[in-house]
Amino acid sequence: MKMPRILILMLVTIAIAGADRSYGSYRTHDNNSARLSREQLFSVLNEANTTFQQANAAAKDAARANELYAKAILLYEKIIDQGGVKNARLYYNLGNAYFLADDIGRAILNYRRALQLDSSDVNLRNNLAFARSQRLDKVSAATEKRVLETLFFWHYDFSLKTKFFLAGLFFGALCITATLMVWLGRGPALSTGAILAGVLWLCLTISVVIETGRRDAVTFGVVTTPEIVARQGDGPNYPPRFKDPLHAGTEFELLEQRPGWLHIELSDGSDAWIPDAAAELV
Repeated sequence: MKMPRILILMLVTIAIAGADRSYGSYRTHDNNSARLSREQLFSVLNEANTTFQQANAAAKDAARANELYAKAILLYEKIIDQGGVKNARLYYNLGNAYFLADDIGRAILNYRRALQLDSSDVNLRNNLAFARSQRLDKVSAATEKRVLETLFFWHYDFSLKTKFFLAGLFFGALCITATLMVWLGRGPALSTGAILAGVLWLCLTISVVIETGRRDAVTFGVVTTPEIVARQGDGPNYPPRFKDPLHAGTEFELLEQRPGWLHIELSDGSDAWIPDAAAELV
């Protein structure tokens, strides 16, 4: 079931309205290799945002709106490709444009890219969650993973920035209680406080280390083609892996890459091979 477009526009317009401010401190991959100057980047950005807003205003004329969203997408991607910009807000706006252009696969892809740069953005998480609810494939997480996500919710739900902050906060609390214990002696309250702060600091620190290592070691991707048959091997002659094809927006973890093919694992633990042209890596 699709949410009425007007409600979606209410969400994404808020993100676009503050875009100019968020680019005040933009970063590039390599300032020396950027092909667009700072002035050109802001000019293209303003044109992209204006085009996006025009598309929103033309929502009642689907053909015109889609034409304008396509233009906005090209302009946002020009900033990425020719300007070398790596900015969460840019990927967020690009994801919004793709979503409103009914390209669910690339919408989720760019929301995921934005999330890698700023996992604390609540609006971004909400838009990603809604985009996921609109895809055709409903792949449930493995039972073991669901249990872990429930028990260790803070590891899976908290952003890396939040965990860093909380780890520092609890470490400070541990130092304070330890100092008070030296001055005042060990009392039940101070001992309990020191143990609790120490355990929470240790858990959050381990979570930060695990997530940082996982980001470096694991590559994720998203199916971007409308429909693709996943196979049991890296070739079109292998039989289908699943009864039904995979559709745009299905996310996966990359296990292996061979010429022309990707070996992927879905959230339920099943694996398959798909053509590399059918997906993009986050």
